[in-house]
Amino acid sequence: MKIFEIVKQSGRSIQSSKLRSGLTLLAISVGVFAIISATTAVKVLDTYFKETMAIMGGDVITLTRFPTVNMGNTDWEFYRNRDRITFDQMERLQEFLPESREVGPNENFAMTRVFYGTEQTEPNVQLQGANIHYVSNNAYNIAEGRNFLQEDIDNARRLAIIGADLLPVLFENVNPLGKEIRVDGYKYTIIGVTEAKGQIFGNTMDRFVMIPYTTAGTVYGRNRDIAIQLKAGSVENVQRMISEVTGWMRVIRKVNPEEQNDFEITTNESLGAATESFTGVLYIIGFVIGGIVLLGAGIGVMNIMLVTVTERTREIGLRKAVGATRRAIISQFLTEAVVLCQIGGLMGIVAGIALGNGAAIWLESSVVVPFGSILLGILGMTGIGIVFGVYPAVKASRLDPIESLRYE
Repeated sequence: MKIFEIVKQSGRSIQSSKLRSGLTLLAISVGVFAIISATTAVKVLDTYFKETMAIMGGDVITLTRFPTVNMGNTDWEFYRNRDRITFDQMERLQEFLPESREVGPNENFAMTRVFYGTEQTEPNVQLQGANIHYVSNNAYNIAEGRNFLQEDIDNARRLAIIGADLLPVLFENVNPLGKEIRVDGYKYTIIGVTEAKGQIFGNTMDRFVMIPYTTAGTVYGRNRDIAIQLKAGSVENVQRMISEVTGWMRVIRKVNPEEQNDFEITTNESLGAATESFTGVLYIIGFVIGGIVLLGAGIGVMNIMLVTVTERTREIGLRKAVGATRRAIISQFLTEAVVLCQIGGLMGIVAGIALGNGAAIWLESSVVVPFGSILLGILGMTGIGIVFGVYPAVKASRLDPIESLRYE
């Protein structure tokens, strides 16, 4: 029997027992769905993270008092006992490193409202203390106006650069440059507006007011625990720069040679490693759940094929009586099992990709298609069809044609 005829026969066999076949297909598709949806969602997260890192800049190094990434149990009491990282320490680090390293603070001084005339925002605008390097270190571009100058920082001028999200709220049909806004009772003159960056992990990157950190220090106080950002110059130079910065920070913070660092250094690479660890767990969970479901589905395939053999005993006897070989009978029933699995597998693949990319739509990331997982799913369904279909096929091939023709 030609393969095309066998496939057609398999389709007719599945249609003849719609309920039974439908339940088996459902079990198979659920198992494949669990695997494909998990792998698709993980690939979406991985793609989203890489796109985010491209937005944030790949050669930026961040110094903090607390770990930026927390995986598992963390002794927060240990980190709380560390000395703060201060503006004075950042300024000393600037003295030790060349200007090309673009050392700057990353400190949110307040979450507040911003006023312009009779207009006002919700109390969810970040007030960032910045220097001349903040825009570059955080991969912003100035859309209108200019960046801060060093004399703006040195003289603690009341100037501001605003994010794109504030334009439609405060300055609809109005040029914001040169206008005065009020933040916590203080007036600031707008000198620049940044280009929109969109959202990262569901949070907007464009709802902020940026003022000189020296100005913010006079209003909100300088005695704060801050993060320090700097650039390595290139991704290849990151590790060498980490070693240099570590040495200078140990000197600045007076860390004894035998003691470990009392600060944390984070790069996009270290964030990527943490993300890969997390996504790896998701992969394993998806495969374990999907594997368990597929095992049950495989048993269901064997059951339906055994029932099919029983129902078609007379047909098998007739085929053997007119010359069908055992190999032809085995091929027919194995193909039917594989076709059944492939139909269920394709249903699960389509549903899994659709659900997994729901995360891409929610995160506003690129839609992905996990070709490797799809290929693995197709091969896996073929394997399940063969493994769980071989016994019913062999049983069918061993039926005695005379007894089969007498079967009622």
